Amino acid sequence: MKSKFSQFLDGEIDVMSFFPEPAEERDLPRETVKEIRKEENRIIDADPATKKVVAFERRSFRFIYYIVAVISCIVFIGIMLYGVSFLPRYGQENAWATEVSRRYIENGLEETGAINIVSGMILDYRAFDTLGESHVLFTALVLVTILLRRDKKNQQSEVEDYYTVRSDRYFRTYKDVILSKVGSFLVPCILVYGVYVLLNGQLSPGGGFSGGAVMGAAMIIFAASSGFDKVDKFFSVKLSSWVTFAALGFYSFAKGYVFFTGANGIHNGIPKGTPGAILSGGLILPLDVAVGLVVACTMFGFYSLFRRGNIGGSGK
Repeated sequence: MKSKFSQFLDGEIDVMSFFPEPAEERDLPRETVKEIRKEENRIIDADPATKKVVAFERRSFRFIYYIVAVISCIVFIGIMLYGVSFLPRYGQENAWATEVSRRYIENGLEETGAINIVSGMILDYRAFDTLGESHVLFTALVLVTILLRRDKKNQQSEVEDYYTVRSDRYFRTYKDVILSKVGSFLVPCILVYGVYVLLNGQLSPGGGFSGGAVMGAAMIIFAASSGFDKVDKFFSVKLSSWVTFAALGFYSFAKGYVFFTGANGIHNGIPKGTPGAILSGGLILPLDVAVGLVVACTMFGFYSLFRRGNIGGSGK
């Protein structure tokens, strides 16, 4: 006969059954859950043998859990200390530790065409990592949309009152005169500054992530000061999806082409332009625009989903 731990390893029992609130009871009222717990405890206490077995199982699981957690922490700490032991001492020069940064500083302008070394590193040398970061934002937005989006299935359910409370009609922040007037003045300025930061990433501090964050903040302020009705006239779920898809698709295909040609020693034919000019840095400028659009859509998407349950329009 298998032990409880062996059954747990084989997937025959649910580990959540050892906790006081099973998954199927999470949506029940708290008082109902308390009554269920009391009834279960009463049944267990009525049979001393059952009570002893249940107590032993819970103690065993917690003991194994703590042992595994402690061993995992010790192993992780050992690996980190082993890696730290290879680092040079404070103040000691180490050629291999500065080789990559020296390459960025000495050859970055020639190889990327960007005056801003940080943008050249992020969107040229490490462009594949930035692509992954952009997809992480997109994936997060998709998952939050799945969890919070208000659709036909739950509009008429018992949670309708909850959505009504957090709807735009309930808050009416755009009815505040100060917020409305200040927002109408600041939003264009913030949006223009975000575009400026976005387009100058290869020339000065800025780029896709910072410029996209500024533009996303401008859209959030506009929604709070003018209401979602005005935002929905030009920004819908379909538009947000297409913008994000187009930006990530362009980034993937553009850098995929560069990776393929570079790996095979083929000239990609993309001009780097004149360093210092707005049209310079090769693909850095269009990639900055793509990343900025993804960041802006993600920021406003999160805000809209948490405020009213959909990104724009009717949620279609």
